[in-house]
Amino acid sequence: MRKLKTVIGLSVALVLSVASSRAQTITGSVKGPDGTPFRGAFIEAQNEKTLITVNVLSDAHGAYRIDNLAPGQYDLRIRAVGYTATSRTGIDLNRDGNMSIPVALKPGTVRWSDISIYQASKLFPEGKGKSVLLGSCSGCHSFQTRMASVHRDADGWKDRVNYMREITYFDTWRLTNEQFSDLTSYINSLFGDESILPISPADLPEYKSLVRQFDDDAMKIVYVEYNMPGPSRMPFDANPAKDGSVWIPEFSPVNSIARLNPETGEVQEYKAPNGFPAFIHSAVAAPDGTVWFTEQAANKIGKWDPSTKEITEYQDAYIPGLERKQIGGNRHTLRIDSKGIIWCTGDPPVSFDPKTKKFTHYPVDPSYGIDIDKDDNVWVSGFDKEAKLSRIDGKTGKLTQYQPTSGGLRRRIEVDTDGMVYFAEYQAGKIAQFDPKTESFKEFALPGPDSTPYALGIDKDHGIWYSSLHLDVVGRLNPKTGQVTEFPFPHSENTLREFRKDAQGRMWYGTPANNKVGYFLSREVGHR
Repeated sequence: MRKLKTVIGLSVALVLSVASSRAQTITGSVKGPDGTPFRGAFIEAQNEKTLITVNVLSDAHGAYRIDNLAPGQYDLRIRAVGYTATSRTGIDLNRDGNMSIPVALKPGTVRWSDISIYQASKLFPEGKGKSVLLGSCSGCHSFQTRMASVHRDADGWKDRVNYMREITYFDTWRLTNEQFSDLTSYINSLFGDESILPISPADLPEYKSLVRQFDDDAMKIVYVEYNMPGPSRMPFDANPAKDGSVWIPEFSPVNSIARLNPETGEVQEYKAPNGFPAFIHSAVAAPDGTVWFTEQAANKIGKWDPSTKEITEYQDAYIPGLERKQIGGNRHTLRIDSKGIIWCTGDPPVSFDPKTKKFTHYPVDPSYGIDIDKDDNVWVSGFDKEAKLSRIDGKTGKLTQYQPTSGGLRRRIEVDTDGMVYFAEYQAGKIAQFDPKTESFKEFALPGPDSTPYALGIDKDHGIWYSSLHLDVVGRLNPKTGQVTEFPFPHSENTLREFRKDAQGRMWYGTPANNKVGYFLSREVGHR
């Protein structure tokens, strides 16, 4: 147990902020079809009124424990890939208090919607359209929730591909008609009327070797999740504000930002006036209560006014002839410095002064991740293969660039309280550390065959949390020892883009494909 505290190291409050005298607990054990304890099943307790959901894992003895539940009625569901179990509804924690509910698993079917992108890359047959499906089409979501989980004929898949081509024009304009035709045919061959796939991926001999295992420490994590107010909101991340609310950018044609009350699960949406799908990428609350957000497809920055509840948009300039194309200009991840200046990445990265309403462009490679250190220095991770790590001095505006060791598709960047800079090397499968004092890089290789680190977050013990887009796991790196612990995630197609820490140390995230936001925390702290 002591080892786990070192591994996870999150300081958190009670999950649902319930007074301990009123908090309720559901416990039990999970047994496999052979009657022996089953490790690694997700047990999900959802409040029927608020829809707030707590996910825990069964341990090596098959035991599970869900603490600090608010009194109310709950539904209990189980997720274990390849197994089924009877769900329970109407569990009355008002009337019955603490409850013990055993779970018996039965053999089930591994579904194509259960597997990861990496597994699909090995199990899907080769063919024209495969690289586009698992590459370009994974920008917002992949195949699990919107393809493998539904049934369409050839015309239906053609309609969906054309729809996505139209609304994501800012990114898909570079694909040719032939590529779209190949993509449609390939998706139909997988998930159409005459699918060439077996009923289950487990029917393929390669599947078993692609199933990854987790150690006992990985079972001791809790995920608390909230539903979005409607379908396909695509919450790209979840950004805690100082008043306790959480702001959510909706990366979808809905064109809204949303505010979550974590205590009640209530979500309010505020619609941006942009006339076409804006694909809102980032939404961050400033100390004065205003909320600033980016419209990636529209190349705009928006501001939500807390007094009027209205949104104002500010248009950045496109490169002439490249309007509504990413390379012509796009606004991406957003941060706010101590002076109230808005910074965001894109092509190129910019700053925006709310007083003058002026954009300043910086001669930096196309960029993705951004963070600001305690001295207001702005750190930007370049996106292209040979892109540099950039630092914009908070006092002078001077640009300094450094060449990382590995190249290729860097994602998020985070600056620790000790000044160390970390960024995700998505293509290289590593997390890089940069020491500004010595101007030296150090890299940490991550486990797994296709680790693709994306989201990054730093806990109070200087542990580096990351998500793997292709493996559907969450991991924690100890940069002092190089040790990495991987944790299962309660959904396939996690699509986790960013981790944002709140004042209690909880790490917030959005899972766009699953239309939920939430946070994760240590199984031990606040869950005794």
